[in-house]
Amino acid sequence: MTESNPRSAVERIAAFAAAARPERRTNETLRLFKRNILDSIGCAIAALPGQPFQALREQFEEYRAPGRCTLIGGGKTSADQAALFNSGLVRYVDLLDSYMAPGGLCHPSDNFGTVLAAAELAGASGEEFMLSLAVAYEIQCRFSAAVPVMAKGFNHATQLAISAAASVGKLLGLSAGEIANAIAIATVDNISLACVHAEPVSQWKGFSPGMTGMRAIYAASLAKRGFEGPGGLFQGPDGLERMFGQPIRVDWEDPSLAIVAQTVLKKYCSLIHGQPVLEAVLDLKRRNNLVAGNVERVHCDVFQGAFDFAGGGRYGSKDHPQAKEQADYNLKYLIAAALLDDQVGPAQLQSARIQALDAQELLARVEVRPDEHFTARYPRELNARITIYTTDQRVLVKEQLGYEGGLANPMTWDRTVEKFHLAERTFRG
Repeated sequence: MTESNPRSAVERIAAFAAAARPERRTNETLRLFKRNILDSIGCAIAALPGQPFQALREQFEEYRAPGRCTLIGGGKTSADQAALFNSGLVRYVDLLDSYMAPGGLCHPSDNFGTVLAAAELAGASGEEFMLSLAVAYEIQCRFSAAVPVMAKGFNHATQLAISAAASVGKLLGLSAGEIANAIAIATVDNISLACVHAEPVSQWKGFSPGMTGMRAIYAASLAKRGFEGPGGLFQGPDGLERMFGQPIRVDWEDPSLAIVAQTVLKKYCSLIHGQPVLEAVLDLKRRNNLVAGNVERVHCDVFQGAFDFAGGGRYGSKDHPQAKEQADYNLKYLIAAALLDDQVGPAQLQSARIQALDAQELLARVEVRPDEHFTARYPRELNARITIYTTDQRVLVKEQLGYEGGLANPMTWDRTVEKFHLAERTFRG
């Protein structure tokens, strides 16, 4: 943000979105976007058997809204309902991409279902779809880097409203002024609270981004018809800057569209914080021919954010997970599942597996602790240390510095294709 620029922040974000051009992307960023798009589609396919999606289809029947936008897995509905459904699919099995930032994170592919629906509504080309998705990634991640949203008690669906509305507005051909109104309308009523992550974690954690996208499409449609939003969304009285207690300094005059290179992908059905943990656990298990029945106890040392979200810290006890939404945010359960099943995929997020006696007994012997050295290296690195004590007096230790899919070891196109085919097999049973 520059003091000499007379335009408001919301106007500058809108101008950034409206001015975005395909030539701003390099061949490398195009390749990475294709990788992340394939990853998002795979996540959605893996989620299709999930019970909530039948419930959503019933909801759409009750509130019938004829439309031309496709539901992944079959069917058509209105653009806003397609945004809700398809965003929920991408999120459901917790395999989607992430962007790590001080004081929080975001999932850029939370934009995918909304941008896909808006592109179909607008009759956009593939290039126009990818360009608008790049705009969404850029806006959401830049905001996340500038503001420790989650550390301030808010959820990252807040900045998702900004990115989704801007990208939808671009696809619908709105002017910069209309996009600014769409952003303001979508965001002012979408201040999302981080308590959505608190125990007992509910199903809404994974569907909140879809509701944000649903509103973003509706807001952009209203802006197209002349509806105006509050121009003081950022700097005005009681705007976002006062809410977060800081100026929001982002260079919206920078036209680059390369932030996808700073996103990370997942190997395991787990929150992003659990990826290095699970890689270390599975490596120790396999290298030492470890049987879960021989595990006496496990110590897991992680950075502070991982402890707060998934280890029993700020967001509550992780001692008695019962449902999927609790399990994929629970390092104790995830470690137990990895030791018992030698994998952490969609099958490990089934209620029967989570509630099984062997899993519940083993997770009770897992202790998670914050480590100040790992905390100091976040978000540049996501690290962990696993110490397993066995009944035959062995002590197995693995310090995991990063993981496959992270910034230092990004997931390749070929590995993403493998992950996609695994999602297909999950869907087909």
